Amino acid sequence: MPAGVDVSILDRRLVFVTGKGGVGKTSIAAALAHLAAQRGKRTLVCEMDAKGSLAAAFDVGSLKFQPRQIEPNLFAMTMTTEDALKEYLRLFVKLPLIGRIGPLARTFDFLADAAPGVREILVIGKLCYEVRERHYDIVIVDAEATGHIVSQIGAPTTIREMAQVGLVRDQTDWMLKVLHDTSVTGVAVVTTPEEMPVTETLALLERLERETGVAPTSLIANRVLPNLFEGPQRDVADRLAEMLPLIKSEAGRGASAVLEAARITEARRQIGAGHLDRLRAESDLPMLCVPELFTRATGRRVVTLVADALDEKVG
Repeated sequence: MPAGVDVSILDRRLVFVTGKGGVGKTSIAAALAHLAAQRGKRTLVCEMDAKGSLAAAFDVGSLKFQPRQIEPNLFAMTMTTEDALKEYLRLFVKLPLIGRIGPLARTFDFLADAAPGVREILVIGKLCYEVRERHYDIVIVDAEATGHIVSQIGAPTTIREMAQVGLVRDQTDWMLKVLHDTSVTGVAVVTTPEEMPVTETLALLERLERETGVAPTSLIANRVLPNLFEGPQRDVADRLAEMLPLIKSEAGRGASAVLEAARITEARRQIGAGHLDRLRAESDLPMLCVPELFTRATGRRVVTLVADALDEKVG
């Protein structure tokens, strides 16, 4: 992040949430959207891959391209390329369309397969348009995973380099103004305290701003295990370990199993802490930690718990 720019995640108007598959980026994106709405911001949360994970996170029916309100101040949608193309043609080409766009869609698919960035610029353009028109106070995007986010949000830059003049270049110009303004747009990268997610996060941070001009905003470490052996707790555990050989009852065997499980968990925590220390050492971005929830809850309950965990940490 450029020096002098210190803006909270929820003070921006467009936030992309990305991360390696399996780190919980949809839950984090949903929690940030829920938190923004609770704070009185008119919020749009958008799922980019249309897998239905965002709908499941909020325990609502399938989402469509047309945003719908799912709780006070919070609207949700899923991105589809065909609907984004129809809206683009209606808004910018002034071409009225009814129903499916048939041959035009097939022609577009041919062009999109042949030219990099064509498909992506429509979906990014939709998000930038919502921000430019100020239909919402904040747009939070459950974006593509780390392996695809660079090509996705870098599409306007790619297309701009291909089109030197004309309508397409004019469209990319205003999109880039939105994307490159660090007070407006940011990227929150979600990871877990594990080797591969941290490695992918560092690789993304190295590429993101250099290749797209879009600045990473913050790191969110998800599922961070608590420190079970701090101060007095460590002394108690040590004394218990010394006493266990003297306890021959069923309770003693049970206590031994519990203590061993705690030791394994602590070993995992220490390994994870080492991975996060590596991330802190190689990046100067602020890191927010979301604890392991230790719950069987799913859906909206998880979103609420994660939002509560983030509430005091997100300015």
